Amino acid sequence: MIANRKKWSMSPGKADAQLRAAGLRPTRQRLALTELLFRAGHRHVTAEALHVEAASAGCHVSLATVYNTLHRFTDTGLLRAVVVDASRSYFDTNTGPHQHFYDEEQGALIDIDTGTISVSGVPAPPRGTEVAGIDVVVRLRRNADIY
Repeated sequence: MIANRKKWSMSPGKADAQLRAAGLRPTRQRLALTELLFRAGHRHVTAEALHVEAASAGCHVSLATVYNTLHRFTDTGLLRAVVVDASRSYFDTNTGPHQHFYDEEQGALIDIDTGTISVSGVPAPPRGTEVAGIDVVVRLRRNADIY
């Protein structure tokens, strides 16, 4: 399935258990992508980058399968989707409440330390609804005056 499994911190058994706990069937593709996603702590990944990473690791899955898997993982709470613009989404393995910097030039998403940002003035939600969460993405670009 995937070459060099020993270098990863997530064992196949742990990946299987994580998928089953989320109510997902542990298919070969899901196991491989779970191992890649969760092998080294929290990270942000695009579907395209994970597709390349999977191919490099010897796991040949289609880009459509990667997209479907990431969205299914998001639906079940294993991942958090962060949309930075209409054409770019990241998938975050840290599903806890936190905000992000987005470096527009590097295309990198960076966690903002919890507690260093506050949001005020949130309007009351429409009747029959509740606020499920607030996502803040602070966009960064290089300041030409500094360089």
